[in-house]
Amino acid sequence: SPILVTADEGLRGKKAIPLKKVCDEAMEGCDFVQKCFVLKRTGGPVTMKEGRDIWLTEAMAGMRPYCPPEEMDSEDFLFMLYTSGSTGKPKGVAHCTAGYLLWTSLTVRTIFDLHVGDCYCSVADIGWITGHSYIIYGPLANGVSTFMFESVPTYPDPGRYWDMVQRHKITQFYTAPTAIRTLMRSGPDHVKKYDRSSLRVLGSVGEPINPEAWRWFYDVVGDKKCPIMDTFWQTETGGFMMTPMPGSHMMKPGSCTLPMFGVDPRVLDPTSGKVLEGNNVAGVLVFAKSWPSMLRTVYGDHQRMLDTYLRPYPGFYLTGDGCVRDKDGYYWITGRVDDVINVSGHRIGSAEVEHALVGHPSTAEAAVVGYPHEVKGSGLFCYVILKEGIAGDDTLKTELKQAVRKEVGPFAQPDHIIFTSALPKTRSGKIMRRILRKIAENDTSNLGDTSTLLDPSIVDELKEKAATIFK
Repeated sequence: SPILVTADEGLRGKKAIPLKKVCDEAMEGCDFVQKCFVLKRTGGPVTMKEGRDIWLTEAMAGMRPYCPPEEMDSEDFLFMLYTSGSTGKPKGVAHCTAGYLLWTSLTVRTIFDLHVGDCYCSVADIGWITGHSYIIYGPLANGVSTFMFESVPTYPDPGRYWDMVQRHKITQFYTAPTAIRTLMRSGPDHVKKYDRSSLRVLGSVGEPINPEAWRWFYDVVGDKKCPIMDTFWQTETGGFMMTPMPGSHMMKPGSCTLPMFGVDPRVLDPTSGKVLEGNNVAGVLVFAKSWPSMLRTVYGDHQRMLDTYLRPYPGFYLTGDGCVRDKDGYYWITGRVDDVINVSGHRIGSAEVEHALVGHPSTAEAAVVGYPHEVKGSGLFCYVILKEGIAGDDTLKTELKQAVRKEVGPFAQPDHIIFTSALPKTRSGKIMRRILRKIAENDTSNLGDTSTLLDPSIVDELKEKAATIFK
């Protein structure tokens, strides 16, 4: 696009995020950008390039209050959103105009029980698919007031969300398990001192919610009166695929329950690809039918869209997630079946973090795995081989973390980095990630067969170094 819209800064708690500065760095490699409109959010110092950068308020001053809508074809692209892939190169997921708007407007209205006069609130990042679908497009397509949040849930104190609910009479509240787990640690008093009687429906998104967090959300925040919509969907699906429905489904803590209208989930045997019939089965989750908000392509690489989602199991859309269908036919998401790690609801490809680490001049090789994190769901554990003559220290670890933040995003900052002389590889050169995951999980009692490793002794080195983290 020749036009970029940004702000001088954003606010995250006490911290100012230099949005314009980040855009300036990006525009250095994008000579096609002709105009950059800048909203003055904080008044912080920014560099304005003459002829290109324009203050948004000045540009809007002469505009009409009403702009006639532009007529679009139903299959015209509405937006593209880049999401992580296991190969390391982000995928530009493209959504179309009509199907996406239809599905997001229908799903948010039915699942969150929207009515005239409601004040609906999703505290998701606006740049995340949840921000697109269920802060902007879905609620506004229904003409409902949508409440946007900037900052963190613990600033200035852990009662921030519930103060908002009380002051603005919020009726629906949609957040992520990571935020719920963070607030749980502060206890119930920060919740109970605010009036939350306006709330009717609560929602969870981004990753499977653990039962303990679910019960706290239901018991403490909702006073056992608000149903919890544990929604399963993806950037690629555009909107809800499986979720409870207020007043209709029996809820089970941690289960996304049953499919949305017209959605046809199947559970496949991951080896044979055969459909597993009946209940009490576990396998790979796929969808057998299309739906209105399904991604139309991966921008600039339609072949990748076919290879990633449609060809692994012909006739089905592959979610990349494992699942269990229990005795009642309810679905439980068990996590990714590829090398994508879910950190605080953000899908992060291990390869893209590895690429950022190897991009540092001191790094020769890197491997990244996920491990259970009590707040974020999963954390990032990085194994780094340094170039000859480079000494690993805390300063270098900080530099590597900053490199990942800059290349991938702040949400992908590694939790732990271990410097090692080698990685556990087979004789064919394949990294044994199973062993790396076990070490990262501090579960080294049963590492399985290590006889195929080129150098089995490296496992002991890694265990010894990881032990210093788990003290």
